[in-house]
Amino acid sequence: MHRFTVWAPDATRVDVDLSGSLHPMTRQDDGWWAVEVPDAGHGTDYAFRLDGGEPTPDPRSPWQPDGVHAPSRVFDTGRHEWGDDGWAGLDVRGRLFYELHVGTFTPEGTLDAAAQRLDHLVDLGVEVVELMPVAAFPGRWGWGYDGVALYAVHEPYGGPAALQRFVEACHRRGLAVCLDVVYNHLGPSGNYLSRFGPYFTDRHHTPWGQAVNLDDEGSEHVRRWVVDNALRWFAEFHVDALRLDAVHALVDDSAEHLLAQLSRETADLADRLGRPLGLVAESDLNDPRMIEPVAEGGLGMTAQWDDDVHHAIHALLSGERQGYYCDFGSTDVLAKVLTRAFLHDGTFSTFRGQRWGRTVDPARHRGTAFLAYSANHDQVGNRATGDRPSAYLSPGLLACAAALVLTSPFTPMVFMGEEWGASTPWQFFTDHAEPELAESIRQGRRREFAEHGWDAESIPDPQDHTTRDASVLRWDELETGPHDRVLRWYRTLIALRREEPALTSGDLRAVSVAHSDDEGWVVVARGDLRVALNVGAEPRTLPLDVSEPELLVAWDDDVELGDGGVLLPGESVAVLRAG
Repeated sequence: MHRFTVWAPDATRVDVDLSGSLHPMTRQDDGWWAVEVPDAGHGTDYAFRLDGGEPTPDPRSPWQPDGVHAPSRVFDTGRHEWGDDGWAGLDVRGRLFYELHVGTFTPEGTLDAAAQRLDHLVDLGVEVVELMPVAAFPGRWGWGYDGVALYAVHEPYGGPAALQRFVEACHRRGLAVCLDVVYNHLGPSGNYLSRFGPYFTDRHHTPWGQAVNLDDEGSEHVRRWVVDNALRWFAEFHVDALRLDAVHALVDDSAEHLLAQLSRETADLADRLGRPLGLVAESDLNDPRMIEPVAEGGLGMTAQWDDDVHHAIHALLSGERQGYYCDFGSTDVLAKVLTRAFLHDGTFSTFRGQRWGRTVDPARHRGTAFLAYSANHDQVGNRATGDRPSAYLSPGLLACAAALVLTSPFTPMVFMGEEWGASTPWQFFTDHAEPELAESIRQGRRREFAEHGWDAESIPDPQDHTTRDASVLRWDELETGPHDRVLRWYRTLIALRREEPALTSGDLRAVSVAHSDDEGWVVVARGDLRVALNVGAEPRTLPLDVSEPELLVAWDDDVELGDGGVLLPGESVAVLRAG
């Protein structure tokens, strides 16, 4: 016996279609329909027919084994016999994140294949594996941000059972799992929600068109659809945290913002489960209200991504100043973001053409509530050719970027392959079956970069399978040539971070930065430690505010300590302890 339910407030008749066998559903309260069907358990294919229309996948479908346009399938999450009873959970703040895209992490592009590489992450010192979206999306390959069946796990990745196996494999190794989820829009292909009810509204608009209905008529049930989805990953898949994509596009004028509701209900679930659960927001707002408690008028997020840290590091080391990098690039900007999290905290943003953000209060806001990174899927994949920093920065400058992130007062994150300076790009790729949609995406991407001076023909074709294939990590280069040196540097810095309490402190008041933009050097003070960086090409003596410093780790061997200073080669970094 299985109970099928669906919310379809405007329908006059709803049937559940079990491979051609129709079972009429009974209207319940608030636009819900339900029916119990004998012998329709795990593995049963089904779809809904509204008012005699075409069979349509379930908005809460747990399994789409034949793709997002096909019938749904019943999936019993309770069939998995969990072996992670010893896992007590993890507060993800201050822990080392590793952003991973299942489809390109291994040649196979599956969750089971990714699980075979988890020991590498353990050896590296990773503590949280952040999976890019796994919700079912059209085609074989894609980034995952055009998902349309948000309760299902992409079948080419292995489906829902594979996600349960992957999470358990992580927990057995002491790794937490953060799952990237997208609630601000759905993809253009396979999105059938509007057949069922007012899941979208014209009251607000987003870069993707109509906004998800969070505050218009019927929004109570749409909000429930979102929040129930989040809680399901925690409870039934044992996920430890969620990364919430582009929350600034969750436009909500309700008395209680969706994020506050999600925070409140997540906290209640964490109490019931007896383990910490995290919510990590991607936000463009530069507003610390995002991480402030709901009880104090905040939105209650555990942490948020901090692009200003990335921009400050990238612009300084690469020299790029186009687009949103235009206000970044100086050592003064770097000093501000390392001590105050945001550059734009009420200041004028040239890129946006207006004042932006609010001030972070170091006495109130912990640095560990902000994620810092020198690369991520957006900052690599949204470049014209998906070139990684390893393609345009010297090994020494890669070492500087790693040191700035891994010794920062923030929660550090590494993008897959970054730890060995992977030679492979990470490009934008899709696999849409509709020719018009595929061509629209292809031409749109070419036009976008042609406007910035790129040759349109040099932009990889998102629909060509070789674009995905080129983005797959090459594990055979892991410990060869220059990659081995970069990997050893990452392992050294991560080990140092674990050993030194000053490096895991999130107290922004305890961070200070000396620097010279003209001479191209920076010295970051973290307690009794000093992180010294010479980003210029020539050797230089950097002044230190301590006597008799002790050299802990250095990218180059030829570092010389002197009275009140340290001589570093060009494009080099060292970490020292005050004598």
